[in-house]
Formats: sequence, structure tokens, C-alpha cells
Amino acid sequence: MTREEKNVLIESLAEKLNDYAGFYLTDISTLNAEKTAALRRKCFEQEISLVVIKNTLFAKALEKAGKSDDELTGVLSGSSAVMFTNVSKAPALLIKEFRKSSDRPVLKAAYVEESVYVGDNQLEALINIKSRNELIADVVALLQSPAKNVISALQGSAGQKIAGLVKTLESRTA
Repeated sequence: MTREEKNVLIESLAEKLNDYAGFYLTDISTLNAEKTAALRRKCFEQEISLVVIKNTLFAKALEKAGKSDDELTGVLSGSSAVMFTNVSKAPALLIKEFRKSSDRPVLKAAYVEESVYVGDNQLEALINIKSRNELIADVVALLQSPAKNVISALQGSAGQKIAGLVKTLESRTA
């Protein structure tokens, strides 16, 4: 691979790092062709981009994208594949599901919600992460709850009593 080709690849990876919300570094080295194709198919179905990379080129792409981290570059050894995603926990769920029939992929590290998770033992933590949209939905539901209680009370028998009291008070002042 020529220097120009490497620079083009680094630029492409840096663009992907900036285009996607997060990424997972994995090891899929012992998967045979059939299982690798199945993994790629599942990634495609869930809008996850799976790319097998050279560690040194990915480290340079991380630098170029401004996401270089000692923990991330520290796991760049051996065979590496990157799962780019906009849904932070989708790759973690995919890895867990895929491992029911295989011992790979192994999670090396993940960059999710501007945090770095290192090691395969972080898979459960990544599965339990709520996305930004899920957190916003939770806050909205919490804010709506008291309003819903007041509305339901006004629509029920208590509401009829309050409406009766208001009418009585209006007739007295008139």
C-alpha cells in the first residue's frame, strides 16, 4: 500500500469517526468466512458499519479526528475490526447475541457517548447504557406524570366537585 493510499484510508476513517456517534473496537480474528459473513449481515441490518482495520492507520485516524486516547490506542494490537454506530448500545447487543453461537467478537474497547470503555468485561455496562434520546424520553415522562395526574383528577369525580364549587362561587359573586 502506497503512502497516498494510506493517507486516503486515514482520511476516510477520520470522516467515519466524525460522522458516527460512537464506535466499538473488536477482535473477530478466529471467525471463519461463514460466521464473518453472518456478522456483517447482522451489522448491515442494524445500520452498523463493520470495517477491518490496520491498527497503526486507525491510531492515526483517531488523532486526525481528535478522538485519540491512550486507552483506545493501548488496545490496538492484533487483529482489529471497528463497528461504527449511531445507536450507542446496538453493537453491544449484537455482540452479545452473536456470542450465543460463537466465542467472537471480543470487545477490546468502545467510544460511546464521549466515554471510553476498555475490555470485554464492559459489555454489560454498554448494553445497559441509555442513549441520549432514551434519557430525554425518561425526563419528559417524569415531567408529564404530575400533569397527567392533575388532568385525570379534574376529569374524574374530583373534577366534577371542583367544577361545582367554581359555579357556586361564581353565582355568589354575581
